[in-house]
Amino acid sequence: MRSSIAAIAAILALSAPGDSIAAAAKSTSARMAEPSIETMKRLVQELSSDAYEGRAPGSAGEEKTLALLAAEFGKLGLKPGNNGSWFQDVPLVEINAKNVSALSFTGGKAPVTAAHGPEMVIGTYRTNQPHIEVKDSPVVFVGYGINAPEKGWNDYAGLDVKGKTVVILVNDPDYETQGLTGPFNGRAMTYYGRWTYKYEEAARQGAAAAIIIHDTVPAAYGWNVVQSSWTGAQHVADSADGNAGQSQAIGWIQKEKAAALFASAGLDLDAQMAAAKKPGFKPVPLTGVKASVSFDNDLRKHKSKNVVALLPGKTRPDEFVLYSAHWDHLGRCQAAPDGDDICNGAVDNATGTAALVALAEANVKAGPTDRSQVFLAVTAEESGLLGSAYYGNNPVFPFAKTVGGVNMDALSVAGLARNVVVIGKGKSQLDAYLDRALTAQGRVATLEPTPEKGYYYRSDHFSFAKHGLPMLYFEGGEDLVKGGTAAGLAAAEDYTKNRYHGPKDEYDPNWDWSGVLADLKIYYSVGRDLAKTTDWPNWVEGDEFRAIRDKDRAAK
Repeated sequence: MRSSIAAIAAILALSAPGDSIAAAAKSTSARMAEPSIETMKRLVQELSSDAYEGRAPGSAGEEKTLALLAAEFGKLGLKPGNNGSWFQDVPLVEINAKNVSALSFTGGKAPVTAAHGPEMVIGTYRTNQPHIEVKDSPVVFVGYGINAPEKGWNDYAGLDVKGKTVVILVNDPDYETQGLTGPFNGRAMTYYGRWTYKYEEAARQGAAAAIIIHDTVPAAYGWNVVQSSWTGAQHVADSADGNAGQSQAIGWIQKEKAAALFASAGLDLDAQMAAAKKPGFKPVPLTGVKASVSFDNDLRKHKSKNVVALLPGKTRPDEFVLYSAHWDHLGRCQAAPDGDDICNGAVDNATGTAALVALAEANVKAGPTDRSQVFLAVTAEESGLLGSAYYGNNPVFPFAKTVGGVNMDALSVAGLARNVVVIGKGKSQLDAYLDRALTAQGRVATLEPTPEKGYYYRSDHFSFAKHGLPMLYFEGGEDLVKGGTAAGLAAAEDYTKNRYHGPKDEYDPNWDWSGVLADLKIYYSVGRDLAKTTDWPNWVEGDEFRAIRDKDRAAK
């Protein structure tokens, strides 16, 4: 997710190194339909307006979003993709925590209390409990909270955490490694490093509560992002048992407050963090320390919706190419100093949602391809990829008959770049399709500059990859034609610090759309090539998702 209006004439006016890029992009556009920047501007401005209230699942903003997307796809002549319906129901529960107590730790040298909001956030995955209370729960530090038998690593070894509160570090033990080798891929985060995994494993171990220590560098965002994302209405996937197997409470705590907690148990947090990075780490009880927290939940079951639009193929309509983006954002969130409490989600992800329509429009203008093309706008990405996960478990179009596709999340409005950053570069044969499209523009694909941030596990393509489907996901590059890498990194840092998951991610009429246009052409080219070929791209040999894909294709 990253941090944009100039027309082609402005692109052509760029200085020397950019001239060839812009000229190649213009040449490429002459050979294919042109994704419309006017369509992008119109829809991003509409979707991110205050009238949509931040597009939270289950809100009036969702109803407006669904109606808009169905109308846009319908006007283009696409077909409702889910057995005659534009929509796929996604069962969710909205949980609104209230009367939240402080998170208190007693029994140590001195009591430690963390206030809800500025010092800790708390919630639950349990969907049938109007009241949560964790009282006098023994506290244990479990390092990175990883149980990975295939790597010979178990931070829970020899420990029974039933009824206990586990305190966990974010990211992987080797995230500070400069290279990409190590027990957990070195600097490149694995799924074991994601906060979602930490809570999943804590629940499997039987923990009553799971608290992650927030640290800005390994988390990849500041406390402001945690606070805005974890306060207000939260959305959880519904289940028959109300997610009874989950921990009662899950949350985050500020690192400074965690240091005070460890000190109260006679431990040094920095020393314990260093120990947790080493193989053979053993969990450390915070002797005598017990945790307590309570809160009430307003629970509302509802069915949010994925939007499914189909452009039928002309000769092989039972083979599908998938385009995905999430339409949702945070709704009303932690207010900015000026009182603005709507997280509009203009970049994240009104841009990707609008791109679905712009790409559908371009494909309609160019005419149908041999294979069918599916345009999927999913819900509840911000709640943990819930909409795409539901589609993954209940695909409208079988994955064995889905060729592959592209995912779009937060298109870059920082301007035209010489490169694109591929999330998961080298994992699948889709890279070859991307490289051909980039070559036509005089651009290149580069590795993630910050693999420790774990972007591969933070957007909807991951939900499909888990089912074996190759998906291409890239972000606008940081080597900008105007200003180079320094300008690109500054733009990305500014967005993360000042707008990401906050009320100021709003539409700006002064955005530079040249990079968006170039990237849209790449998505269009890759998708259309996939829809015309007879190939079935796969994961590379040895990739974690290859066996699933091979099994699906063999069954077909």
